[in-house]
Amino acid sequence: MNVLLLGSTGLTGGLVLEGLLARDEVESVIVPVRKPLESAHKKLRQQEIDFDRMVDYAELFEVDVIICCLGTTIKKAGSQEQFRKVDYGYCLKAAELGREAGARGFILMSAIGSSSSSTIFYNRVKGELEDAVKNLGYPYLSIYHPSLLLGDRSEHRLGEAIGAKAMPLVNRVLLGPLEKYRGIEAQTVASAMVNEACSLAMEPVAEQVVLVHQYEDIVALAGASA
Repeated sequence: MNVLLLGSTGLTGGLVLEGLLARDEVESVIVPVRKPLESAHKKLRQQEIDFDRMVDYAELFEVDVIICCLGTTIKKAGSQEQFRKVDYGYCLKAAELGREAGARGFILMSAIGSSSSSTIFYNRVKGELEDAVKNLGYPYLSIYHPSLLLGDRSEHRLGEAIGAKAMPLVNRVLLGPLEKYRGIEAQTVASAMVNEACSLAMEPVAEQVVLVHQYEDIVALAGASA
């Protein structure tokens, strides 16, 4: 199968890329980027693009599955408008191009608490994106709702660093309905996404499937222990 990965320079996206390249089911991984990655692999196809003109690269989206880990922060984006441009605009355009090109599956990294009716800007944008992608009619749509992602980031985020240190203790008391708020290793999320994408190579989608994965589901898909 051929997979297009968005967000390959991020924490989870980078791990997804490593996982895809290691799988026999994957023939090629197409990675749209602003600047070339240092990675090199016979299955890897990098393409520098202008994300504001994504439609000019429509042929890239002629793949079996798209995995979208693309996202930023309001601080890094510089404003709510720029944040929305990336986390909603770019992701939705990629989903639209993939659907038009015949992609069978779309796997989307979202976040716990996402809702188009949320009063929190971040959660509302994520929820609006989910609603828009659902309306595209993908045969297989999978949405991930992780809480705090744990792992070594290339950029330092003070709040997340503090949260990550506290999470091992906090996770112990997040039981039952609160389990979905547990911090989770980015590697676990990446493994789940790779496993799910590869499963589509073996199991044709007979009818439309829309799935939302939270902590327990993600751990199970990754084959990891909670």
